[in-house]
Amino acid sequence: MKEVFSFKPIRLLILVALGCLAVSCVDEEEFDDTPQGNFEALWKIIDEHYCFFDYKQQAYGLDWNQVHEKYKDRVKGSLTKKQLFEVLCDMLGELRDGHVNLTAAHDIGRYWSWYEDYPTNYSDTLVRRYLGTDYQIASGIYYKILDDNIGYIRYDSFNDGIGEGNLDEALMHMILCQGIIIDIRNNGGGLLTNSEKLAARFCQEKTLVGYIQHKTGTGHNAFSKREALYLEPSSNLRWNKPAIVLTNRRVYSAANAFSVYMKTLPNVRLVGDHTGGGAGLPFSSSLPCGWSVRFSAVPMYDAQGQSTEFGIEPDYNVQQTDEDFAKGRDTIIEFARQLLNS
Repeated sequence: MKEVFSFKPIRLLILVALGCLAVSCVDEEEFDDTPQGNFEALWKIIDEHYCFFDYKQQAYGLDWNQVHEKYKDRVKGSLTKKQLFEVLCDMLGELRDGHVNLTAAHDIGRYWSWYEDYPTNYSDTLVRRYLGTDYQIASGIYYKILDDNIGYIRYDSFNDGIGEGNLDEALMHMILCQGIIIDIRNNGGGLLTNSEKLAARFCQEKTLVGYIQHKTGTGHNAFSKREALYLEPSSNLRWNKPAIVLTNRRVYSAANAFSVYMKTLPNVRLVGDHTGGGAGLPFSSSLPCGWSVRFSAVPMYDAQGQSTEFGIEPDYNVQQTDEDFAKGRDTIIEFARQLLNS
């Protein structure tokens, strides 16, 4: 069967945004490969290309100019590479953004408090108990029918490819189920095309799922107008009965986008914890010393115009309990089953 699917509005706008980023990454000012030069280069790269300054200022009063004043004295004099790396990572930590990474040969600087400060709400041991040994595998997904006639799909990473034929087989296997659970907890993202492809199987008509902007200059507020993003239904087998997506704080990037898409669909509910976020498209640049910095530079919004970069709330906030864990029960899966059975 010929694979036919369409996400042209989403992909076209992403290509436009990436094209604008390629132009904007040209930096005519050169900095010396010294602690001070690398510090100034990194501060300026963020200053000109990072796209969430307004949000951070409103959320906790971030002032990027004050950050410069706070850290400039720490790079005076001679520093070892590791000392400089620590200072630069501390400065980037002021952004409180899990999508901001500084990469050197010896380490990757990261901000992981967006999930480390919260309960995991996921146990691989419990999930393996629900899957048992008789589950089926269709490329990147594991799936089976639970004993109450609820379909269960586990998708670990959107880096794991999945074809239209794989999805046809999985959905056909569960066609008599009264509902489907799609478990993407701990899915750190991957290819946006995979998240769109799966979401299209639950979409019955062309649906507005959000908006996108791109930087048009170096100013903090230099953005294009918001462009609408639409999800179109798959031309292959689609699911039109109830479905539930399970989320937690480690749902990030393309998995966060999948959650945004699914939450707009009338037959889908999200159950679990707030997602991690990380929705913006990445921008990369290099420092004079060769270290690379990567961060979101293309803001994305949900259908209501709210930023999705910092995660979204589920329809039902459910936390794993110690009592259920001791009994070998996944509280979030059991809540989803009860919801579908009701």
